[in-house]
Amino acid sequence: MTTPYTIGRQGSIILIWNGARIDLEDVIDFQVRQEIKVQRTNPLNKPPIEFNTPSGWRGSFTIDRGNYALDTLFNADELAFWNASTISSGVLYCYIQEADGSTSKYEYSGLTLTFSNAGKFDSENIVAQTVDFFASQRRSV
Repeated sequence: MTTPYTIGRQGSIILIWNGARIDLEDVIDFQVRQEIKVQRTNPLNKPPIEFNTPSGWRGSFTIDRGNYALDTLFNADELAFWNASTISSGVLYCYIQEADGSTSKYEYSGLTLTFSNAGKFDSENIVAQTVDFFASQRRSV
């Protein structure tokens, strides 16, 4: 029996960074939200007017560390910046299996990443790593 609602395991993400696919082993969460810029005017002769304009997308994902892919990515980016002032970029793809059997596909472009949690190493727990991101745009693909 299928559910009429989306559950977390119906989604997956793929990260392409500097043209190469990054092996994100065991993604355990992914969240994203639209950013907007509030535009407002307060005319003297009528009520205030307010509307929103798109201003990118912000989100994060967490993996249970099964390999060194994220460590390698961020180390290479930092080295490229200090050695040649290179700023890396990429694209993130999100796939969602819908209840009707179709797949929704979204591309987040103009991507920047922050390694917000490189991991806590505790003797009895799986190491989780979290990446925050900003994307200039999201589009259906």
